[in-house]
Parts: sequence; structure tokens; C-alpha cells
Amino acid sequence: MTELVDLISGARVFDLAQPYFTGMPHHPTHPPYLFSLVKQHGEYVGPAGSSAAADAIALGSHVGTHIDALCHFSCGGKLHGGADVASLQSYGGGLEKFSIDTVAPILRRGVLLDIARHAGVAALAEDFEITAAHLEAAARAQQVEIRRGDVVLLRTGWAVYWNDPAKFISQVRGPGPALAGAQWLSAREVFAAGSDTVAFEKVPDAAMPVHVHLLVEQGIHIIECLNLEELAREGIGTFLFIAAPLKLRGATASPIRPIAVVTP
Repeated sequence: MTELVDLISGARVFDLAQPYFTGMPHHPTHPPYLFSLVKQHGEYVGPAGSSAAADAIALGSHVGTHIDALCHFSCGGKLHGGADVASLQSYGGGLEKFSIDTVAPILRRGVLLDIARHAGVAALAEDFEITAAHLEAAARAQQVEIRRGDVVLLRTGWAVYWNDPAKFISQVRGPGPALAGAQWLSAREVFAAGSDTVAFEKVPDAAMPVHVHLLVEQGIHIIECLNLEELAREGIGTFLFIAAPLKLRGATASPIRPIAVVTP
């Protein structure tokens, strides 16, 4: 235990989450983030002069930096593993199989593939497809190996648009991998794949082939709306990835506050 504490005490920690604020970007098929103070200082004052403020929030589980549960997508009426979804869902109870509360806290090797940097741009164009060749070239240039069980994060540079919701969403157009890029990731048996965009995959594509392939066919989680800028500026390719989904019974996703830990 002492050795672990000593090791962590010298580590660098990078926050990979985007902030929540009223008017923040959100995918138009998901509800927005809502916030309000519901009790201001001075509304109730204690006998010694103390006062407390409190607030309330409402949001969709896919809003902000979040991780998708495997039950987020189905195909042909089937969830991952082939279960019929129709009998496993209800508005009040959510999904009875593969919901986000079944995902354990994540402590895994993380890998950042800086696609924007290797494309020679600050941010990828909205119609840029991240191909298997791009992924292979980035991994080779950064001298990183993708291992089974890794969390692989793709930087497009779009995190810098977070405070400009219209640009970040761009009518749900944005860069990302298509099916071939997703197959490159699944062939390496990663635990999760993520990016700094709202949809992870190249959009628009009504079929959402990357979500179907990763979540339904391969059982690989998807993480969206990350902030990978600081990690990229420091040129860090591998790290300890830590995140914990909320225990939202029946939910298809959960907000997370992921961090990357880099030891000396």
C-alpha cells in the first residue's frame, strides 16, 4: 500500500472531461443540460449567521463527457450477445441487460492516438474519415502498441470548439472513424474507444455503423466528448485511464470524469 501511495504521489494527473454549463453542446437526439440555483444564500439564515446555497440539474445520460453502455444500440432487434431487446426494456425501468450500472469502475491502460497532429492540422475537417491507415500510422509514429483491454482515445482537435456549441455540433457533422477504422480497433480487442467529438464516428451516417459494430457486434464501449488537448500538448501516448460510470440502473450511458495518470 505504501509503495502504491508513493508511486501515485509523484504522478501527473490530466483531466479529460469537458465542463458542464447552461447552453453547452448536446446531440439533438438527447435532452440538454439544465441547471439552476434552487436555494440562494440568505433565504435561510441560521442562528449563528450561516447560510447555504443549493442547486438542481437535469441532463441526458449521453450529455457531456460520457460512456455508452452496450445496451445503447441494438441491431435487428438484438442486443450484444443476441438477446431480443423488445422484452428487456421499459420507459420506467430502462434496459434490463447491459445497462450502465453493470460497468465496473475502469482502471486500464490508456492510449492516445493524435490523429489531428499526424494530419498536420489543429483540428480535422468535419468530413474527415479516420481510416485504418491513419490509426496504424499514428500508432507507429508515436511508437505505441495497442493491447487487448486498452482504452484507445482518438484526438480530432474538436475539443477546442466546446465553448462554441453550434460549431461543436455542426448540424451533427464531424470527423471520426467509419466502419473500417472501427474494425481496426475491434481487431485489437480494446475495452473502449473514445474521442473528443459528439458522435465518435464520422457523421452524418444514418446507419451509425461504428456504434453497431463496437457496441452490438463486439461489446466495446464508446466514450464521447473528451478533452484531449492537454494530454496531446504534452505528447503523452500511454497512461493509466481511470473513470467510473454512475450506477444508473437501466441507463444506456453515464456521465464520467475521466483522468489520465502518468507516473514518472
